[in-house]
Parts: sequence; C-alpha cells; structure tokens
Amino acid sequence: MRSTSPRSPDEELAAFVADIGDDDLPPELVRRAERAFVDTVGVTVAGAVEGAGAIAVETTRAIGDGGPASLIGVPGGASVTDAAFANGTAGHGLDFDDVTRGVWHPSVPMVAPILALAEAEGLSGRRAVTAYVAGYEAQCYLADALLPEHYERGWHATATFGTVGAAVACAVLLDVGEEAARHAVNAAASMPAGLKKNFGTTTKPMHAGHAARSGLTAALLAARGHTAAAGALGTDRGFLDLYAGERVHPDAMARLGEGWALDRDGIQVKKYPCCYFTHPAVYATQRLVDTHGVDPRDVESVRVRASQGAADALHYDDPASGLEAKFSMPYTVAAAAVRDRVGLEAFDDDSVGNPEVQAVRERVVFEVDPDLAYEPYHTNVAIETTGGETYERTQERPPGTPSDPLSDEELAAKFRMCVARADADIDADAAYRRLDALSGQSSVARVLEVL
Repeated sequence: MRSTSPRSPDEELAAFVADIGDDDLPPELVRRAERAFVDTVGVTVAGAVEGAGAIAVETTRAIGDGGPASLIGVPGGASVTDAAFANGTAGHGLDFDDVTRGVWHPSVPMVAPILALAEAEGLSGRRAVTAYVAGYEAQCYLADALLPEHYERGWHATATFGTVGAAVACAVLLDVGEEAARHAVNAAASMPAGLKKNFGTTTKPMHAGHAARSGLTAALLAARGHTAAAGALGTDRGFLDLYAGERVHPDAMARLGEGWALDRDGIQVKKYPCCYFTHPAVYATQRLVDTHGVDPRDVESVRVRASQGAADALHYDDPASGLEAKFSMPYTVAAAAVRDRVGLEAFDDDSVGNPEVQAVRERVVFEVDPDLAYEPYHTNVAIETTGGETYERTQERPPGTPSDPLSDEELAAKFRMCVARADADIDADAAYRRLDALSGQSSVARVLEVL
C-alpha cells in the first residue's frame, strides 16, 4: 500500500480504489470482514420476512421479474440494484446489524450491493472481502471529517456514509480504474439522504437499502462513462460542506494508506436487536438484576443516565409497536429487568404490551448527563426496590465491542437464531461455514446458493 499525501477527498478515495489489492489486507482484517459478512447476512435472513424487509422484498418482486442477484433468505432473484435495495433494507430491518464508533451501521449498506454484484459478475469471496474493507475505510474517512456534528444535526450516518462506502466497494469490484472511481464517488455525493427523525419506523431500514442501491448505481454508471463534477465530495459546496457546514474537519481526513480504520475502530456486533445507545443500559440492568436477585415486581424505580446522543436517537418513552420499542430507553431497560434474554421476540408488536414489562417501564426515568460527550457508551443505571435497597452500575461499554467481542460461538449462535426466526428452508450450518470462510470461496454465487 502507498503512503498518502493530502488530496481532495474524491481524489484520495479514487486513488485508494485503484490501488487497493487483495494481497494488501492483513489476515486480521480479512477475518474481521468475514465476521461482518456472517453477521450481516444472518440479520438479513431474519429481516427479509417481516416489517420493512418483507415490504421491500414484496415491492421488489412487484416491480421486477427476477434477475441475476439473490434475494437473501427468500426465494427468487432481482436485478443487482433491486436486490441491493431489498437486501439492504432487510439487513437493517430488525436493527440487529453491526455498528462502528457507536454511531452508524457500516456493513449493511455495503454487504448487500457487494454480494449482489459479486454474484452477478461471478466474483470470488476474496474480492468481496477486499471491496468490503475498502468501503469501510471510505466511510470512516468521511466520518473523521463530519462527526460528531453530522450526526448531531439529524443525519442518519448509515445512509450518508453508507452511500459513499457502497460506491467505493462496488468500484473496487468492478475494477473501474482511478478516473471512473472519482466519478463514482462524486456521483454518489449527490445521493445520500436519511433523517434520524424517521427512527422507529420502516423508513429507517429503507435508508440502508437506499444507500446500498445508490452507491452501487453510482459505480455501475461510472464504469460506463458517467461523469460527475470534480470536488463534489469536498468542502466547496460539496458533500462535506453541505452535510456539516462550518464544523467540518477536513484536516482529520488524510489517513487512507497510513493505517486501517477497520483495525483502529473495529466492528461492534450487536448482542441485542435494538438501538445501540440502549445496549449499555440493557446490559447493566441485566447484570444488576442477576447479581442481586431483583424480582421485577419489587422494582420501585429505575434511573438511567446517558448522553444527549442517546436522547436524540431514543424517541419513544411509551412505544406502541416493536419498531418504536427498539428506540425506547424505558422499554428496553424494562425488558432487560423482566426477561431472561432481550432477543428478537422482545420486539414483536405483541410483546410490547406485556404487563410485567409495562409495569417496570412506567417506573423508568431516563435523564441526560450534561457532562458526557455526545456519543459515548457511558451509561449509569440505578435500581431502587420497594424494600428500600438501591443497586447501581455504570457501564462504560456494551458487549460486542472490539475490546469485548462476541466469540465465534456467540456469533454462530446469533446466526442460527436469525435463520430460525425466518423459518426458512436454509441449512444454517452450511451457510455459516461458507460465509465464515468467505475469503477462501472461489464463487460468491456458490455461497449464496444455500441462502
């Protein structure tokens, strides 16, 4: 790999696309990427049969007549762009997909178009892995310039960063060369959208599907001669300028080729299928209940203190649906106090009104700690019982972070749980083995056969 020098963002990304090769990736990066494919495909299978994912699949079938790319987890195929949209939406539909820096979901807007394009083009698993790493690096490159202000302003970074990440990944797969890659990322700069205001609805997962399709479309167009303005990704009325304004940090961006963001930041695999800002509180609550033998019927009150970032993402104190419950601190904490496991079933619509959970939810108070930065994991939970005891725990990080990753066994168990949720005729163990060794697979199409 080369060592970078300062360039405009579009020049930097285009040179990176043209330069990255399969042999450039250290083994540990390849392994992280394979785990990301395992996790993302698993949650896509589960998400394809309900909610936003099922609607996206149904709509894709209604407007198309099949195609060379698989609809993951369900029968049939579609065009590569339609499959990217449907699979990307399904992958984010349950909010069970991975996270980075605690802010956005990097894998789902990339895995869907990578698999669709690699399947259609007859490409190998190793090439898919390289494309994933390139797209991840591109997303973090933008994040260095835009966070935290971009997220604070109300943008859903999965949609905005994900669109450019998908364009970069697909440009790598298509081997378009530096000039076309530059047009691809500059075209992609016109496509990002996604508002945090839509969290808790089926529009939020659609953001990921739209990003997947848009990034793929930009790369496909550029490969055929489509053009875009030089600098459209930059600070002069470009993407960086308009999506962060005066608070952009372009000096933080010159990192491509100097190290790997996938190594530095890593992937956070979700243990619970809900907004990541709830995870420290869920884990802390379960530990307090288990350690001290707290009976949910004896809970007098629960106080949760977390960051303003959590408050901005968690819109629903009294959720009326499973989707809203995923973005509710009171509900997720109550579910953690009552249930042995906060799994997929906790967010079924029928589960939200559970009387035991509701009795605790009404006693949960969520407060913003003004001394916390916008996006930390740091969360404090204090449970007071009717007997006058108070149990308190501060959780610095949720499970599943790079410093406390899910084991291979836990990841496999999550994959099998997702496949079982879909109730599909899928050999979960065979699918897991192929994805878990994706870099050694000669054909992505063969990997997807069992899905």
